[in-house]
Amino acid sequence: MAAATRVPKFLAYGPAEAQYVAVSWPSQQAPPRGIVALIHGGYWRAHLFASLMDPLAASLRENGWVTANIEYRRGPTGRWPAPLNDVSVALEMLSAFREKHEIGGPLLTVGHSVGGQLALLNAKLTDGVVALAPVTDVATTYREKLGDDAAAEYFGTSPEQSPELYREASPLYQSLGTTPALLLHGINDDRVPVAHSRAFLAAGRSQGSAVELLEYQALVHLEAIDPSAGHWPDALSWMAEVPEATPRESNSASA
Repeated sequence: MAAATRVPKFLAYGPAEAQYVAVSWPSQQAPPRGIVALIHGGYWRAHLFASLMDPLAASLRENGWVTANIEYRRGPTGRWPAPLNDVSVALEMLSAFREKHEIGGPLLTVGHSVGGQLALLNAKLTDGVVALAPVTDVATTYREKLGDDAAAEYFGTSPEQSPELYREASPLYQSLGTTPALLLHGINDDRVPVAHSRAFLAAGRSQGSAVELLEYQALVHLEAIDPSAGHWPDALSWMAEVPEATPRESNSASA
């Protein structure tokens, strides 16, 4: 691959300022392992950005992956399902980008918190999902007032008033299809309790999904996006073993 293709590239997938993907190549000359799309959290609030995932992206590039850091609409001007739709379009664009640049290996996602929610909901567009302390049940998030009452603030309605909205936004009630998923969660996480991932694991296994959960005694919520924390080598090892699915979904987008 020509060296010129290795410079960071910002790809727009829509007209809004927040609809872009920052693609960066590993510095090594060997063919990359594949593409990892990163999806940040922040409980749907607009003042938190894709840069939260920069440390993980740097670690992934050091391990031979092309990284694609997805920004998406959120907050008052990006009401649901805007984040879900944005990540879906971004992943479809990355699939086309992968084919255009002849990047072998899988297309994976790494999502943290609400980014884990979006990664799991879009699992069928990828070859594998790593979900770091993910939001899996938005109704429970509402009832437990997690993230300083984030679900009530963002959705502006309750699970009782809008049950279908909350169900559609919750990975707990959606199928992963054949896509494998690894969840990593700290037992001491008070922003998204580990019980949420345990419930998702039970539901996924009851459906025959290839889902795993690794729990850690000391991994607070923001440490899940720290590549120096103890869980990250486990995530890297798992990603290295995920094969590219065939046939892959694609669309006609170009990048």
